[in-house]
Amino acid sequence: MDMQLRWTPEVKFLSKINKMKRKGVLVFLTFQFCCTWFADAEVFTSIGQMTDLIFTEKELVHSLKEYIRAEESKLEKIKSWASRLDVLTRSSTSDPEGFLAHPVNAYKLVKRLNNEWAELENLVLQNPSDGFISNISLQRQFFPDDEDEKGAAKALMRLQDTYRLDPEKISKGQLPGVKFSAVLTVNDCFDMGKTAYGEEDYYHSVLWMQQALRQIDEGEKSSVSKSDILDYLSYSVYQMGDLARALELTRRLVAVDPTHQRAGKNLRYFERLLARQMGQVAKTEQPPVTEAPIDVGTYTRPADYLPERDTYEALCRGEGVKMTEKRRKNLFCRYHNGNKNPRLILSPIKEEDEWDNPHIVRYLDMLSDKEIEKIKEIAKPKLARATVRDPVSGVLTVANYRVSKSAWLEEEDDPVIARVNQRMEDITGLAVETAELLQVANYGVGGQYEPHFDFSRRPFDSRLKKDGNRLATFLNYKDEPDAFKRLGTGNRVATYLNYMSDVEAGGATVFPDFGAAIWPRKGTSVFWYNLFSSGEGDYRTRHAACPVLVGSKWVSNKWFHERGQEFRRPCGLTEVD
Repeated sequence: MDMQLRWTPEVKFLSKINKMKRKGVLVFLTFQFCCTWFADAEVFTSIGQMTDLIFTEKELVHSLKEYIRAEESKLEKIKSWASRLDVLTRSSTSDPEGFLAHPVNAYKLVKRLNNEWAELENLVLQNPSDGFISNISLQRQFFPDDEDEKGAAKALMRLQDTYRLDPEKISKGQLPGVKFSAVLTVNDCFDMGKTAYGEEDYYHSVLWMQQALRQIDEGEKSSVSKSDILDYLSYSVYQMGDLARALELTRRLVAVDPTHQRAGKNLRYFERLLARQMGQVAKTEQPPVTEAPIDVGTYTRPADYLPERDTYEALCRGEGVKMTEKRRKNLFCRYHNGNKNPRLILSPIKEEDEWDNPHIVRYLDMLSDKEIEKIKEIAKPKLARATVRDPVSGVLTVANYRVSKSAWLEEEDDPVIARVNQRMEDITGLAVETAELLQVANYGVGGQYEPHFDFSRRPFDSRLKKDGNRLATFLNYKDEPDAFKRLGTGNRVATYLNYMSDVEAGGATVFPDFGAAIWPRKGTSVFWYNLFSSGEGDYRTRHAACPVLVGSKWVSNKWFHERGQEFRRPCGLTEVD
């Protein structure tokens, strides 16, 4: 009898090696690359790296299909065995002695029981899942974990808040610019609500539990029970301070599941609280339970640590931009030759005014598609969770308000890096020798960088002393007098930002102080000064990278420093020059 090949881990591993050899892939480098790429567990912060998970899942599906085919083949053989023996035993049991009277039948009975049934036993015990289990065990170490799932859920909630999206629209996949339809099931919405509940974020817990309840009331099948949803929803509503609605939802929960112990206790507790609030004893005859939906505007989102949150998010939505038509008439486009730079005289760069004061310009055709792809290719293996500089120690650390992955590229990495650095120096007229390395960032699900300054703040800023409003704002931010001390190149005088992808929706660069919103356009760059010519910080340049709603946002940036610019950008005569 033919036996199936047992796909042990060793066999599977050897098979993989053979495939890799045929493709000319060095196993060690492949393994090293994978380990480097996924060293940071927070894969949801980079679309560029999440694409690899798509191919991993495809490989696992292929492995699963192989396992199914092996199981089906095994069952077919067992069924064939059973059918043949069923016919034989019906004949033999009708007249056992007559059947065994034939010596061949007697011989074959002994042979079957001694030999063939043992082979059948081995066939039944054979496990075709070994190959699949081996493959999935190998890949599992690169899978997202619970923290990643929680991060992705919180990213969806961030998009929900920033772009004022109703949970129902998100659940139905009604997002601008999407190519692929995607919906959230009752279970998905319930898990979103549980994630928020676990973070004591009852505002979002209410919205997502309400959406789960809406979908289950519409008849969608789910492994989550209505009583479980109502249990979380009623308590979250109570935590939001809506006692009357919490009481109504708890009554509905009791009506759905009268044996729910916690619901009964909560019902009595809410009734006593409401009676105490109303200054009367709870009536025996209760009002009917209402099932009015809890929408986004029902409750106010709790305030957080960011003073300009509302302005920042409005700009991300394209609202509140303060560029009037009168001011727009003062914006121009021109050819820029870098003050007659030899490399730009014959091939000047196209320059557009994005904002008048402070002056922000955009350069067109800064990077070619070929250069962009090369930079992304170099950066991908180096991508790690983006860091910010600690205001006290000056050390780079991870911060929750910056959700992206970044890599720092040197000119030695590839000639294209040196070429791009030289181009930025030619265009700006600023020395690149004292600038920081080229930083490449990729934003993933809800990727953002909340309002921040690129330069370090100095104590007792003389300009701020004269402006009470700015001083009040300034006091909300920590001084960083030694943020760049280790570099020995002074403060960040200017920012040069390259957009290396278009973004279907979201992802703007916004300036809350003066109401500017600059949208990504692949191959273009924007440039602004962070410091006045006097060296004083321009606090108007506090800016943010809005969450990416749909798409993958790739950017690269260069921070120019003060040292080396003494003769390229002479010091101004006043503080605000």
